[in-house]
Amino acid sequence: MTEHNHEANDGTRHDTERGAFIVLEGIEGVGKTTQMAVAEQALKDAAKSLVCTREPGGTAAGEALRSVLLDKDGAPLSLEAETLLMFAARANHLHEKIRPALNRGDWVLCDRFTDASYAYQGAGRQLGVARIAVLEKWVQAELRPDLVIILDAEPELALTRAKNRGPVDRFEQESLDFFHRARQVYLDRAKAHPERYAVIDASMPLEAVSQAVAATVAGFVHQWDQS
Repeated sequence: MTEHNHEANDGTRHDTERGAFIVLEGIEGVGKTTQMAVAEQALKDAAKSLVCTREPGGTAAGEALRSVLLDKDGAPLSLEAETLLMFAARANHLHEKIRPALNRGDWVLCDRFTDASYAYQGAGRQLGVARIAVLEKWVQAELRPDLVIILDAEPELALTRAKNRGPVDRFEQESLDFFHRARQVYLDRAKAHPERYAVIDASMPLEAVSQAVAATVAGFVHQWDQS
């Protein structure tokens, strides 16, 4: 990862030092919920003022849209409608929670962000990356996460875990091919931007995955604080 100058990713500079934006990503069943708690504790141990959030969701409107997007028994959604609802929730999330937190110097830890749209809608649903890129530019301007931790596992293993934990949602019921495409996009994006991404093998024993996540977060904090 490269050094950070603490400028906002949209090219502006704030009166107070900007907080960092960290995202956990990965396909279903890789253990994001567990590792969000690990990352949160690592940031608290580093004495960071922290906002934890998730996508889709994070705001009252976003959580309402989350229910529509994830309900497998709800009204069917076209690919275009699903994608636009994801970005509508994201736009509100950025406006109400993420940007204000970063601007006042808080750190933001988010369960999923736009990489999920590239993986799920762009690749899994085969919308293509070009349309996702247009929406990303419109909704986010230049804002990008400072660190994306991708929890990676073979879809066969990850989906078995997801199904074993209880009822599945609209995305968890998708095919293996869907998740193979999604996983590949995650890995491709990490390879294209190694300065902002860390890939962790989520097929390792839980303790080993947690140790890797904690070490990645601690290393990023040290780098950020020293820059």
